[in-house]
Amino acid sequence: MASHIGSRPITIPSNVEVTLTDTTVSVKGPKGQDSFVIPEGISVKHEGNELVVTPLNKSGETSAKHGLTRSIIASQIEGVERGFRKELEIVGTGYRVALKGNTLTFSLGYSHTIDVPAPEGISFEVKDATHLAVLGIDKQKVGEVAAEIRRLRAPEPYKGKGVKYVGEYIRRKAGKAGK
Repeated sequence: MASHIGSRPITIPSNVEVTLTDTTVSVKGPKGQDSFVIPEGISVKHEGNELVVTPLNKSGETSAKHGLTRSIIASQIEGVERGFRKELEIVGTGYRVALKGNTLTFSLGYSHTIDVPAPEGISFEVKDATHLAVLGIDKQKVGEVAAEIRRLRAPEPYKGKGVKYVGEYIRRKAGKAGK
């Protein structure tokens, strides 16, 4: 049984350079470079301006790795070409964020401020005191850093105060007046 996602070829844009070895795929583009170790049982071939990921056998584990490998390589190509971005907003009276160098400083209603330094490969962008963005070429790392920032003060269900993703729906509760 072949993976539906894994069987689709990956188109390589003209401004991205892909280097294949027996065990790794390296991609280089305008935003940076990244590499990925190909799992056992998976083969990656360069055909024209496309990459084709194929399984070497038909086991269930290899089928799962097939789709995963294709998705990771496609995300790396998109990351080095355009980059990834997660936007967050802060809701609450007195809640704010400031960027000092490459460190975010949060005031989230605690008795102290919280400093979040930018990990390697990640940058921050602050539009105003209540809107920020996490930027980078690694999709997983961008999402992980955004989730860690959200976890500093997750939105609560009564007034919706806290750090949330832009466009995230917070399910509200009625509270004491809801009887």
